[in-house]
Amino acid sequence: MELEMATKDLTTVEICAGAGGQSLGLHLAGFRHTLAVELDRDAAGTLERNLARLARTTGQTAPVVAVGDVADQSVWEPSDHTGIALLAGGVPCPPFSIAGKQLGSSDERDLFAWAVETAGVMQPKAVLLENVRGLSMPRFAGYRQAVLDRFAELGYSADWQLLEAKDFGVPQLRPRFVLVALQEEYAPFFRWPEPIGGVNTVGDALYELISANGWTGAAAWAERANRVAPTIVGGSKKHGGPDLGPTRAKREWRSMGVDGLGIADAAPGPETHHDALPRLTNEMVARLQGWTGAEYAWEFQYGKGHKTSTYRQIGNAFPPPVARAVGLAIAAALRQDAAATGRTGFKPEFHDEVYRALRSHGGFISVIRLHEILGGALSVDDIARRINFMTRDFEMEVRVRAGVDSYRLGEWRAFRGQDDHVRHEAFAAPQKRSKIS
Repeated sequence: MELEMATKDLTTVEICAGAGGQSLGLHLAGFRHTLAVELDRDAAGTLERNLARLARTTGQTAPVVAVGDVADQSVWEPSDHTGIALLAGGVPCPPFSIAGKQLGSSDERDLFAWAVETAGVMQPKAVLLENVRGLSMPRFAGYRQAVLDRFAELGYSADWQLLEAKDFGVPQLRPRFVLVALQEEYAPFFRWPEPIGGVNTVGDALYELISANGWTGAAAWAERANRVAPTIVGGSKKHGGPDLGPTRAKREWRSMGVDGLGIADAAPGPETHHDALPRLTNEMVARLQGWTGAEYAWEFQYGKGHKTSTYRQIGNAFPPPVARAVGLAIAAALRQDAAATGRTGFKPEFHDEVYRALRSHGGFISVIRLHEILGGALSVDDIARRINFMTRDFEMEVRVRAGVDSYRLGEWRAFRGQDDHVRHEAFAAPQKRSKIS
């Protein structure tokens, strides 16, 4: 009965849902999906099957899983889902990934600004969006501030936090940059989740699976793999088959006794040399992402080239235990569980005063003048560098007088639903759309 009372009003719509890492975590935190939207058909198949199973266990109707471009109104209409408790999603990572070009607003896959505008249409009580660590870097300081300021205009308090999966029982580093926004009445009750303590190692997590076929080297291997894994990289459809990441990550895997050049079909058997470097199976990778034990059980749907498809579904996921921890924190805020203190658990760590100064000034302003306005908190060189970063995501006019450059901040280039945005070209041609992830 307590669970029913706790979850009755915790409805959620999830966008860019992937194969369901965030979905499962939110379900375990008490949220119940009314809709999930995903572009990739294999991931959507996984999501539909598992959400239907979860719905049966709670005696509820299975949510709709819509397949297609989340920004296409023929796939779903945000205005049909107003007043839900939570809008959640893992909008595409490549625009911000350190491993990529960090194109930000210039990448056709960038949906962060669109997600903010969608929240304005739907007016959920809370918003949860997660992405890669690259979005936390100085390159995107102005972009982040634009997101926060737009949320404020829509009546939300919002902030970012860098969370590492290893702090929530997942045997992997996997830092994720998480944004939480809440309507003003709920914001004072929010606190970011605290690490649970203790470390789950690769060896501990995978010994059962690596030894399942009788490999004699399993015990020694597990002892060697006595630390957390580097971040698992799922990759995108623009690149090749499954492996465990870039060269640096593969070296780290090798030091733990893992061949990171590919994914195995099965665990090593008794014929495998005890000093061998085995490859991980998809089941093992899923366990390293937090899908472990009956509570986190998940069945992946296979498509064409199923090993690659399955690995991509797993590797791109938000670890369910981390999503659960954030979901519980949001649920507590929505229930106003804690005594309000008049201030949230939000911190100014990822705010950008240069963007705000440019935006509030409205006209042309020099770096020297910005330095004065900011009270010398940032050096002239740092301000100039931040402005240079902003030119990649915003229109920026430059005026030169007496040899001094002055700047005026213009429109955000990000896709927010504009009919004339270049993003539409990428999604218009099927051959291009099939490579978008």
